[in-house]
Amino acid sequence: MTKNGILRIATFNRTALICAAAAMALAGCNLTAEQKAAAAAKRAAPTAVVMPATKGEAVEGGLAKSPDGYPNFGAPLTAANVQMSDEQAAELQHQLTALAARRKAGTISEAEYQAKVAEMRRLAAEHGTDTLSEISK
Repeated sequence: MTKNGILRIATFNRTALICAAAAMALAGCNLTAEQKAAAAAKRAAPTAVVMPATKGEAVEGGLAKSPDGYPNFGAPLTAANVQMSDEQAAELQHQLTALAARRKAGTISEAEYQAKVAEMRRLAAEHGTDTLSEISK
C-alpha cells in the first residue's frame, strides 16, 4: 500500500470518528416528554411554605424586626389562614373509613359510593378557589 492510500484511510477514520462523536453528542440532547416535564419541574420556583407561629405574636408582613429596624429572618413565620386541626383530620379519616367499610359490606350501592367520591373530589377541586374568594372579600 502506498503512503497516499494510508493517508486516505487515516483521514476517513478520523472523519468517521468525529461524525460519530457529534452524532452521540446531539443524540444526548434529545429528551422525552417526561424528561422535559421533570426538568421543567426542577427549574420551577418553589412554592412558599408558611409555618404557624410557635411563640410570640404574629407580626405584620410575617417578618420580625430586630431593634435596629432590619428584618429578622430567624423568627417563625405566621400562617396566612387557619390550618386543618388534628381533630378535623381524624374526623375526615373516620368518615372515609366508614364509607369504605359500607362499600365493602354492601350496605351502600356502587352508584351511591361513586356519587360520594365525586362530591368529595369536587369539594377538593373547588375548595381552594372558594376560600380565596372568601378571603379577598
